[in-house]
Amino acid sequence: MRDYTRWLGRTAALCAGLLLLLFGTAVPASAHAALRGTYPADGGVLRTAPRQVSLTFTEPVSLLADSLRVYDPGNRRLRTGGAGHVPGRSDTVRVRLPDRLATGTYTVAWRVVSADSHPVSGALTFSVGERSATTVGVAPDRTEDPATTSLYGIARYLAYLAAALLLGTAVFVAYCRPPTRAHLRRPALAAWWVLLASTVVLFLLRAPYEEGVSPTQALRLSALGRTATTRPGALLLARLALLVLPVVCAPVLRRRHRHLPRGAVHAAAAALAAALALTWAASEHASAGLQVLLAIASTALHLLAMAAWLGGLAALLTTLRHAPEGSAGTVTRFSRLALASVTVLVVTGVYQSWRGLGSWQALTGTTYGRILLAKLAAVTLLLAAASRSRHWTARLASPAAAPLRDRAAASAGGSALPPADSAEPVPGRDLASPALAPLPARVPASAGGSSPPPSDAAESPAPVEPPPERLRRSVLAEMAVGVVVLVLTTQLTGTLPGRAAAEAARAAAAPAGVPTASVTTIPFDVGRPGGHGKVQITLDPGRVGVNSVQAVVYGPDGGLAAIPELRVTLTLSARRIGPLDTGVTDRGGYWAANSFNLPMPGTWTMKATVRVSDVDQVTVSKTVRVVR
Repeated sequence: MRDYTRWLGRTAALCAGLLLLLFGTAVPASAHAALRGTYPADGGVLRTAPRQVSLTFTEPVSLLADSLRVYDPGNRRLRTGGAGHVPGRSDTVRVRLPDRLATGTYTVAWRVVSADSHPVSGALTFSVGERSATTVGVAPDRTEDPATTSLYGIARYLAYLAAALLLGTAVFVAYCRPPTRAHLRRPALAAWWVLLASTVVLFLLRAPYEEGVSPTQALRLSALGRTATTRPGALLLARLALLVLPVVCAPVLRRRHRHLPRGAVHAAAAALAAALALTWAASEHASAGLQVLLAIASTALHLLAMAAWLGGLAALLTTLRHAPEGSAGTVTRFSRLALASVTVLVVTGVYQSWRGLGSWQALTGTTYGRILLAKLAAVTLLLAAASRSRHWTARLASPAAAPLRDRAAASAGGSALPPADSAEPVPGRDLASPALAPLPARVPASAGGSSPPPSDAAESPAPVEPPPERLRRSVLAEMAVGVVVLVLTTQLTGTLPGRAAAEAARAAAAPAGVPTASVTTIPFDVGRPGGHGKVQITLDPGRVGVNSVQAVVYGPDGGLAAIPELRVTLTLSARRIGPLDTGVTDRGGYWAANSFNLPMPGTWTMKATVRVSDVDQVTVSKTVRVVR
């Protein structure tokens, strides 16, 4: 059974690694700050040239060195002043235009960083006097680097996982008081190193991630200096300082630990853990939108409760494997800790869901809502596994288990036995020993006058798995599902909240198009039997300006296929525009978006990400010619 438990643990670790790689290399999530309005209006025609271009977003944004670029009707970049915020409006940016603008259509490409630390980009057009045709240049350039995006995503997941293990182990040691702590030192130290390394990687990749350039640009002094002045960069530096602080103070604490009150040490550790949690809460969704201070506090509590539960589970499993003697009290105390953690997770989770969704329709109509539903399903499984753990915890710690421990000690030749009503195990005895299995009932003397002589059948009870071993298995199940919950939670922090998506949709215009269309068919294959087909995407009218988008997915037999998710984006690499998300949604048999703006003619790259199951997805692309 010990080999079986070890195999389960290795399998859970492998699944966690695969999930991290899967989500870390997935297509980047949608923008977090959505464009709410522009001046001039997107696609508008002005009689006179405007003096400036301004963009208003759904949340505060910060600017990059090259955030706003304006191209004239000949697709030549205009020399404009530096972009900046409108005074008193952190959600509105502007750039001044030259005094004299020629007649024709101008394109504005933009890239900013939302308040929750994620870069967003897009484009718009406006015309002076009348619309005009333009030609597309051929200067090669990228809007984002896949290697940077993947590395940054993987580092984020590793940071969350390491924080859960580190903080959870610390809480487990302080509150649950395991009989020995030596076996927890190595995993805690490994979690500390992983969290430190992932934080350094996040800081180095911050500037390339925002600018959409190669990770080889990470060591530029100018980029590192700019990152240090931004809020996400400052929070990453604060996290590094908080991680190094205990190491610096360790020699002093080691010399004076006997003179320090235990309560003071625990209070300092709690303050350090809260400060670490705030470095995440102050840089994610909670830092923008409604009730910012309350949202930051809720997110920090949610992270700490998650760490106490999931990280504590890992510490408990390690304790049950390496130090089963005397662990009954530890298991009981962790059961109480887990119950408190679940209560905090439910309260803060409900609040954060309300804040992020905004409406019931967003629960099924947005990517954020669908990921949230998946997380709720995983949490339900986690609670079911936790209920089984509490059942075996009660069996292990109940007074009824004491006679079994007494008999086990007596059969092993022990002489010093604890009282029969004691809930504590016998020191030095393995709680996982088969000797703890329930013994067969003795035949009373009245049944036959005297007890029958012992026989092999009477003294060989049926093999029953002891409660400690079953507790190990239920804890392993909790850990496996907990990893999935952690990954889904991290994925939620990289997805456009439903409230922001609804606000952006209300602001979008949907003028009718001309009766022409561009139809593109892209084959796909996820690499498994029956996992191939094609997606047919229609842009109507397929010209510069507002288009409707319709997509139909065909299976391997040529018939219509239903899939759980489809994402279609377009990128004009020659002008660093995009990727622009079409925002197609499932309309029951086909996918569509009523309003999608193509700001500039040229050869665009259309990418379709097709997910055919929970784990099978593929991204395919094809070029599309867009004319004026």
